[in-house]
Amino acid sequence: MDMTNLYRHIIMDHYKNPRHKGLKGYKQNHLRNPSCGDDITIEANIEDKVLKEINHEGTGCSICCSSASIMSELLTGKSVEEAKAIIEDYYHLIKGEPLVNEDILEDALAYQGVSQFPARIKCATISWKALEELIGENIE
Repeated sequence: MDMTNLYRHIIMDHYKNPRHKGLKGYKQNHLRNPSCGDDITIEANIEDKVLKEINHEGTGCSICCSSASIMSELLTGKSVEEAKAIIEDYYHLIKGEPLVNEDILEDALAYQGVSQFPARIKCATISWKALEELIGENIE
């Protein structure tokens, strides 16, 4: 299986079988992209500057919804500082920029082709932006 097919499989698996879907009442951030209809709420339980739990709920395209699933799986258990660094690397990936340590992105590497489709960049980043805003508010 070539990498493009592998990445497509990862995206569709997370779209059809989302991880961490469903809100539980933690601190939330809601973002919408009216141009394509993506509408996502991200929540995080942050204790001692660690993302103990990240959940999502929303509607949108396969890129938006699968990206929220992959992000929540990847960043749960990370410190806020680790999460910020990974989010920054993810943005570099989405823009098609070189990465220093691509291994930390794990399944999020599936979105590296998004840079070729500028209209889809917001789809791939909306949940990450929502979490980034959320954890930015939680730093003492």
